[in-house]
Amino acid sequence: MTKKIGYIIFVGLCIIIGLYPLLYFIIEEKIGILNSKSELLLHDGLWNIGFYVHITLGGLALLIGWTQFNEKLREKNMDLHRNLGKIYLVSVLLSGFAALYIAYFATGGIVATLGFSCLAIIWLYSTIRAYFEIKNRSLRKHQKFMTYSYAACFAAVTLRIWLPLLTAFFQDFLTAYKIVAWLCWIPNIIVAFFIVRQQDIIRNR
Repeated sequence: MTKKIGYIIFVGLCIIIGLYPLLYFIIEEKIGILNSKSELLLHDGLWNIGFYVHITLGGLALLIGWTQFNEKLREKNMDLHRNLGKIYLVSVLLSGFAALYIAYFATGGIVATLGFSCLAIIWLYSTIRAYFEIKNRSLRKHQKFMTYSYAACFAAVTLRIWLPLLTAFFQDFLTAYKIVAWLCWIPNIIVAFFIVRQQDIIRNR
């Protein structure tokens, strides 16, 4: 029962945060991270393209990515699994490279820039590796790198959990944002490592 509840919460968060970017198109006034950006940057056409590509396709990747780990769905409809995988791959590539660009302008300076850049690189690398592994018919390695890929993708969720908590603790958004640029993804990757290791142990029994 506990495992089932945890799974429901996990999927619910993926869907809610996956749909969250829609608010940037629905609400006319500045929301979220836009409130911390200068007017000069907000009127930069290239930055706007990068920002909206990142949040839109990153949200799509988060929204559909969890389905790839659902064994029942995968077994019932392998074609759907493959098609969603292709959409996830393209979404990550476009969102990830856009993230690398906008990370240069991250609120919080070099500390935040490095944190988000590392996240983007790990997200891109693990997703690309997952793609090539399945092309080479290496299913286990494909699953391994997809686990790391979605752990990086899930940073969109953990960022929104950590940021308000850290802001309340430090009473300073900037300090919190510098920390969350790293905290939103490092624990996720650690959790992914233990998931992958546990799966290897089970398979080797």
